[in-house]
Amino acid sequence: MRFSKPAALVTGLAAVIGLAACGGGSDEGGTSAAPTKCTNKIVHADAPAVTVWAWYPNMAKVVDNFNNQHTDVQVCWTNAGQGQAEYDKFQTAISAKKGAPDVIMLEAEQLTGFEIQDALVDLAPLGAEKVKANFSEGAWKDVSQGSAVYAIPIDGGPMAMIYRKDIFDKYKITPPTTWDEYAEAAQKLKDAGGPAFGDIGSNVPALVTSLMIQKGAQPFQYDLSDKLNIGIKLDDQATKDVLNYWADLIKKGLVGKEDQFTTDYISGVVGGKYATYVSAAWAPGYLTGQGVGEGDDAGQFAVAPLPQWDESNPVSVNWGGSTFAVTSQSGNKEAAAKVALGLYADDASLEDGWKTQTIFPLNQSVLKSDEFVNAEVEFFDGQTANKDIYIPAENAYSGATYSPFTVYYYAQLQAQMAKIIAGSTTGDQAATDLHKQITDYAKSQGFTVR
Repeated sequence: MRFSKPAALVTGLAAVIGLAACGGGSDEGGTSAAPTKCTNKIVHADAPAVTVWAWYPNMAKVVDNFNNQHTDVQVCWTNAGQGQAEYDKFQTAISAKKGAPDVIMLEAEQLTGFEIQDALVDLAPLGAEKVKANFSEGAWKDVSQGSAVYAIPIDGGPMAMIYRKDIFDKYKITPPTTWDEYAEAAQKLKDAGGPAFGDIGSNVPALVTSLMIQKGAQPFQYDLSDKLNIGIKLDDQATKDVLNYWADLIKKGLVGKEDQFTTDYISGVVGGKYATYVSAAWAPGYLTGQGVGEGDDAGQFAVAPLPQWDESNPVSVNWGGSTFAVTSQSGNKEAAAKVALGLYADDASLEDGWKTQTIFPLNQSVLKSDEFVNAEVEFFDGQTANKDIYIPAENAYSGATYSPFTVYYYAQLQAQMAKIIAGSTTGDQAATDLHKQITDYAKSQGFTVR
């Protein structure tokens, strides 16, 4: 869906980064005219069938839409697990050189780790340029390496700040536009005897990284054309500033330190334990699915733009988002590319995706449609959140550079955040230690670090 569960971030690193031995995929397995393990019904049995792994909740409907609209190719879909569970199976297939699907759903931040193993196909010669105009510059950058394109974007996570209207009204708080104002409002709320202003758990390293990038950090510089050369900068002032900022709010008791995506955290959101929730465009769907916004807290949520570090130089950042990629093991890459380019790209599937809050669509045909732009979002008590907050944030997003070892990096950042939350380290020290950990790891995997 929009995010993978942080608890799974510590698995499979050595296998994923088989750097010196990175080899190309094979043409074994993959496409077949008569697949035997499809979750869905094949409509046109004579057409080549493309195997797909994906976990979107409305995938059955999306696949049926595609198959009903195509006579030249059919989708044979399987849910191989969400996030890391699927990635582990994919890595096993890469190592075995067989067993991978033709098309696989991958989060954008995970692409590079598979690209470096030659496990994904460059879609540029297979029609990717035909759909490039459907996406923002940032969304396209997230799936590209130079002129190569390794996946097609589907959904994303432009970031914003959700807040409780009832709490803001009671304590006469105006939505902060800067992080300084956020800290001031947090202090005001505490002084008045109110709840925590927000929460920063140790298990949201992707969120923390996005805020570091928003401040001006560039954690990684990497180009797949030079596989074993990487720039790492995690002890810079921007990173230290962000880690120190949250360390200070935690020390003063202005924000909670509960791990997010837990039952206790959700209970706190429902019960008004937190005045804000800094998150992404998929959050309303996630929260609704957890029962937030029903009962006593119905109509109490609103959303505002993400606070800025420098209001005169606003920066839009992203948390989460998924894509469709073609694997190197596909036996019919042209047919697989048709699926990657066309699956979840038709009007019916996109409409179902955003109306059910399954995805925040990145396709400009939706982002520019009157219905989506002017939608009055029920979770936000009828606020036109797409028009006012999320679409501008998505279109302003300029993309990010991910490392080939996102899983390992997130695990180490998560550990450093746990220390910050426990008060056993400072933001400065955490940044210094994190930089050394990631640099040492990269070198141990055969990288030259600059």
